[in-house]
Amino acid sequence: MNIRSLWVATAAAGLVLSLSACGSDDGGEAASTDTGDVAAADLDLVTDGTLTVCSDVPYPPFEDFDESAPSGFSGFDIDIVQAVADGLGLDLAVKDSSFDGLQSGLSLNAGECDLAASAMTITDDRKQNLDFSDGYYDSLQSLLVPEGSDITAIGDLAGKKVGVQQGTTGEAYTKENAADADIIAFPSNAEMFQAIQAGQVDALLQDLPVNVDNAKKSDGKFTIVEEYDTDETYGLAIKKGNTALLDAVNKQLGELRESGEYDTLYDKYFSADDAAATTDG
Repeated sequence: MNIRSLWVATAAAGLVLSLSACGSDDGGEAASTDTGDVAAADLDLVTDGTLTVCSDVPYPPFEDFDESAPSGFSGFDIDIVQAVADGLGLDLAVKDSSFDGLQSGLSLNAGECDLAASAMTITDDRKQNLDFSDGYYDSLQSLLVPEGSDITAIGDLAGKKVGVQQGTTGEAYTKENAADADIIAFPSNAEMFQAIQAGQVDALLQDLPVNVDNAKKSDGKFTIVEEYDTDETYGLAIKKGNTALLDAVNKQLGELRESGEYDTLYDKYFSADDAAATTDG
């Protein structure tokens, strides 16, 4: 089942797509920005007039460095939060942050940003420390190996070195389903992909779109041999309690969906050709 069909199925079930943001240690004075429903001061922003977003970069196609972009970053998540910021009449500022600090709630609770947009799966454990927007993206896990590898399925990982990203659902899935593997956790996909290129690990297990991007960049040297439907949905993480900003951003994403702009952004990064490519391995 490809990612696009997962999205359609979720939408058909009536999932309200939404984004959220929050977090500040500065109440601030009322800003001139008008969000339509609430005054900007009620959004409790880290910086008046600016939506500050933390993200673990690079993690293409969701977030990557891009000097040509106004924020200095690009990707599906970045385009989504840029559109939301525009709709709220706010500037967008993006900070590169460690994923572990984002998923644990440390970055948001410390007032580093209003919102974490970093391909983060909504889980019950994370909900203990964070509030989440409604899901905005459905994902699969996947297994990437060198072309010609004798690893053809997760059952072949016993005794093999498998790269995962620290603190992610991919790491949890690997521990649960490949307990006999030598699991090596890395800070980000960049280090993971470098490790498999250097032969330091035998496989990578992580989000499907990211492994698709890795395979594309490898010119046929790496391939995806399995995909795993783990019922994962990404949400935007916020500091608990900032319901004003949560509601305001959720409303903006709803408008993105109604206008068709969400579909345009989705197709920009996850075209039908990309979806087909994931099933060829």
